Amino acid sequence: MNVVASATSPYGSRRLTVETDGVTTAAYMRDARDTVIGAVWIANHRPATPELDLTRIDAGLPPLMPAPRTRHPEGRPALDPRSLEIVWFEEGDGAAVLESGEPLCVVPAWSDMSRGIPGYSRDVNAQSPFAFPLEQEAAEFTRRIGQARAFWEWTRAEDAWADFQQSALGHLLNRLGPGGHYWHDVGRQFRSSGAAHGGQERAAAPVVSVSERPARTGREFSVLSTLGMSCQRMPTVELYEDDVSHFARIELAVASTLPSQRVGSVFPWLAQYPWRSVTWFAPGDVVKWYHEPKTFPLNAPAQRDARWSGLVLLDDPSRLNGPPAPDLTGFMFGGDPVRWLWLVPITDEERQYAKGAGSGALIRRLRDEGRSWVVS
Repeated sequence: MNVVASATSPYGSRRLTVETDGVTTAAYMRDARDTVIGAVWIANHRPATPELDLTRIDAGLPPLMPAPRTRHPEGRPALDPRSLEIVWFEEGDGAAVLESGEPLCVVPAWSDMSRGIPGYSRDVNAQSPFAFPLEQEAAEFTRRIGQARAFWEWTRAEDAWADFQQSALGHLLNRLGPGGHYWHDVGRQFRSSGAAHGGQERAAAPVVSVSERPARTGREFSVLSTLGMSCQRMPTVELYEDDVSHFARIELAVASTLPSQRVGSVFPWLAQYPWRSVTWFAPGDVVKWYHEPKTFPLNAPAQRDARWSGLVLLDDPSRLNGPPAPDLTGFMFGGDPVRWLWLVPITDEERQYAKGAGSGALIRRLRDEGRSWVVS
């Protein structure tokens, strides 16, 4: 197969290629290990057969779409690479291919070849295992393509980050008081390099900073919060939630009496995780630290047997013991509410318990044991 067009997502976690052998053309979505996870038939380039020809499938090639299912049963000319553009959705888990500015096909996040769910193609007129009719979802995908264009244009604007930063810092000032230390672009070392999208300039995203709000009168703990995760929607939320807007944008926070420099070291890896691993953080999620527990910043440096090895994420800290939690609601971005998830360290045994009994059971157990949501 010859590659007609190719683009890697801005987050480096997905790659979309448009490929042809002169008989048919198809688009393939691959993950970071180069495994095909989504695909869609795009076009026949010779007359279609009345029924599906299995010989090409047996040979590992995309099939000729049967005549009753294509809008061009006689075949259509080869695609001109100069007319093609790949537009990644904001989440980086799906993309559209445009031909002369018009949607040609879409491989969304839910395209899953292991379950026989293809993408959407303009030139099919009936559902098949190799393509769904794009016409059925044209309005929704046209809207999302427009939103994606606007988002990537915003990321390239010179004052985009400054405007967001000012708004987010103002919100934290109102909710948590004056700031202390500030760390810019803490996830730089974990971001994939060399990604591009659709021939456009690579977006430097997600850029995430951390703001410290020191203890003050009436609050004996500091709060450290990310700034920047909420600039882009998290991937795959639409696979699990109908109300994507309510869950798509988050920031992370931790309340602690420990030295802020050490506590803040937990954020660089976590801040990039959803886009690097193509997943999302939801309330109650349990996350294993990526390295040895002794490197986990919330463990004491001199502790020989590191206690903590992971985290549970809480949208409502009052589910555990401790002082009243600050209310961080009310911040919006891109028309979506931003949710803060609070980090609470857990042991490996507690993480395993949550895997079997669920995070709700773990949180109830921690509360019964007197665990506080403030890390000390």
